[in-house]
Amino acid sequence: MGYGAGAWHDFAVTTGTLAGALTGLLFVAVSLRSAALARSRSLASRAAQTLVLFVTPAISALVLTAPQPGPAIGAELLGAAVVSGATLLVLDRRAGHDSSSRVARYIERASPNSITAGLFAIAGLTFLLKAGGGLYWMIPAVLASLVGGVINAWLFLVRDPTEG
Repeated sequence: MGYGAGAWHDFAVTTGTLAGALTGLLFVAVSLRSAALARSRSLASRAAQTLVLFVTPAISALVLTAPQPGPAIGAELLGAAVVSGATLLVLDRRAGHDSSSRVARYIERASPNSITAGLFAIAGLTFLLKAGGGLYWMIPAVLASLVGGVINAWLFLVRDPTEG
């Protein structure tokens, strides 16, 4: 079941719907904090990271629902992981690090960004190799991405723009 994309259709539809809804809510949050975003490169980078964390599962959902051969699915998942991982790394460096909040420091150490990219890469690679779990890795990948994005969005909303 981990190597047949057809069995994952409902998972992909649910993931795409959830990621799309969270992306829409992020745009509301960004509009509420637009003045703070204009003053803080750190907050703008955190908001962009959150967008990547929500869009990555949406893209993976599109990959899983599109009628295409298995190798294309694995390669596209792997490619999405590389692109999102590189983007998240650049945005993380631009955002700097929050030394004032214990919660933020812990989240930065746990890094939902690198965990998300790594899990999507494992899903794509093991799907291509037909060994090691395949699409079962999508479950923790999507969970890490969406939960990390929600936490990131919460920090983005409550953070004082004068701190970064």
